[in-house]
Amino acid sequence: MKKLVILGGGYGGVALIQELFSSYLPPDLEVVLIDRMPYQGLKTEYYAVAAGTVADTEVRIKFPNHDKLSIHYGEVASVDLESKLVHLLNDDPVEYDELAIALGCTDRYHGVPGAEEFTCSLQSFSGARETYLKLNNLKPYSQVHIIGGGLSGIELAADLRESRPDLNIAILDRGVRVLSSFPNRLSAYVQRWFSEHNVEIHSGVSVSRVEKDAVYNMDQPIPTDITVWTAGIQPVSVVQNLDLPKDRSGRILLNELYQIPSYPEVYVIGDCASLPFVPSAQAAGAQAEQIGCAMKALWRGDTPKVHPLKLKGTLGSLGKRAGFGLMGNTSVIGRVPRLLKSGVLWKSKRSF
Repeated sequence: MKKLVILGGGYGGVALIQELFSSYLPPDLEVVLIDRMPYQGLKTEYYAVAAGTVADTEVRIKFPNHDKLSIHYGEVASVDLESKLVHLLNDDPVEYDELAIALGCTDRYHGVPGAEEFTCSLQSFSGARETYLKLNNLKPYSQVHIIGGGLSGIELAADLRESRPDLNIAILDRGVRVLSSFPNRLSAYVQRWFSEHNVEIHSGVSVSRVEKDAVYNMDQPIPTDITVWTAGIQPVSVVQNLDLPKDRSGRILLNELYQIPSYPEVYVIGDCASLPFVPSAQAAGAQAEQIGCAMKALWRGDTPKVHPLKLKGTLGSLGKRAGFGLMGNTSVIGRVPRLLKSGVLWKSKRSF
């Protein structure tokens, strides 16, 4: 039997499984999914779990079921590319003939002292749950600071405002405006929404260190009750520890089939892969589909067809009634993008 091992049951890993099982597979193929959780978590909605606007059961989906698919629950400790072994914590290693790494990302703290110790995270299901408990156990009028004015920070602040109107919420961002990678029109709309809903935005903040009850803008302390970090991501430590060529963000450089050039039996998906896009669930899913098609072509002895990845756009929410989006070069704001995002989420749940 030939064994394909998939590390990670997020958007990329599950999309790969769906593509593989959408058509005929070799009879001697065994597919093994390894994940630490017994279900897929919809990571794009972890901000809502943390804010308390959705229950965690709403963003959990059962893994696919197929005769050729087996699921192994465990924590990946390391990958031995030479021996073709996946080492697990407190478990026997797993051998593979082919491997797909789709382990996602973790917070990137940029060397800021105290950031990892004294801030909350949204990068894992357990982290989002812990953040929910801390945020929703706060006393009225407590001060919450969200470091980072990107998509995650914006959506968390908006949902938290709806969930806890009694809290004082502020976003700390080093740029001159939030959503700096988006057009000015979208950024201005978001800033107006926050102004109308009493969420403060502090621009040009350079976080130098974090303590239990304070965030420091250079030498100036900003008192806080809870700090949430949304100011950057990086591949998980398993990928960081692989001695391979990587880009400036620590993501693995790949060939046109998304294989590691020196280990063509290993594919890398999503946040761990060096792609010409900002890491996203959409990019991971689109890339995984292409990898699945390439794998099946190679198994048949055919030449895989390579197509450039194309993404449909980005949607963000401001609570339950407003949103924003970028569809190609077109900016959309208001009720429509929020409805579109709800529709995309509904479709994703049905698809998975």
